[in-house]
Amino acid sequence: MSGHSKWHSIRHKKARVDAAKGKIFTRLIKELTIAARLGGADPDMNPRLRVAMQAAKAANMPAKNIENAIKKGTGELPGVVYEEVIYEGYGPGGVALYIIAMTDNKNRTVAEIRHLLNKYGGNLGESGCVAWMFEKKGLIKVARDKFDEEELLMVVIDVGADDMQSDDNEYYEIYTDHDQLEKVREALEQNNIVISSAARTMIPQSTVQLDGKHAEQMLKLLEMLDDHDDVQDFYANFDIDDEVITKIAG
Repeated sequence: MSGHSKWHSIRHKKARVDAAKGKIFTRLIKELTIAARLGGADPDMNPRLRVAMQAAKAANMPAKNIENAIKKGTGELPGVVYEEVIYEGYGPGGVALYIIAMTDNKNRTVAEIRHLLNKYGGNLGESGCVAWMFEKKGLIKVARDKFDEEELLMVVIDVGADDMQSDDNEYYEIYTDHDQLEKVREALEQNNIVISSAARTMIPQSTVQLDGKHAEQMLKLLEMLDDHDDVQDFYANFDIDDEVITKIAG
């Protein structure tokens, strides 16, 4: 399992429910707003908005919040204008970092991201310096306790997904071509497969093994990025042994 997946497992176990829910809502509102601004308010014509709306509903966001976020994106309601920006750089031990942020002040955000990377043994790089190390994919999660693995795998293969893995004891991870995420999701639902989440992601083509000080710095850096108001998501090509994680994260 890559460091990105391991980090999200750690975060899930450590998160305080109310704080985590607030952070998720903030991220989803920004994504809904930008998706609507870039592609319009019709989810049938705007795949990015459709995915964002599905994620918002899965997170139990009130329908009014979803509607208002979309209207702010299309200009029907006043609101902050967000821009999506990508930051690429390196973490401790030479780990590649691809960071997606949404901000109303790019100068502020880039300064804060640069500070965090420098503080924890990394540095901000030029655009394109690490993007080539990741492959864009669609990721669908299905709860393990609801389906038999072999039966689900047959359905997954039949609907054209690329791969299916087990991230932990909780979910099956179904990977699709980046542009086929919606098609595969719809096909799974037509086969009565209950989807826990569906999103576009990035998979590292290789990983850097971390331990000791570098592992500790990396987990702390990801924690700080996760807490940053402007950071929507991030990807990193590292791996850490479970025993090291247990020792560091508790």
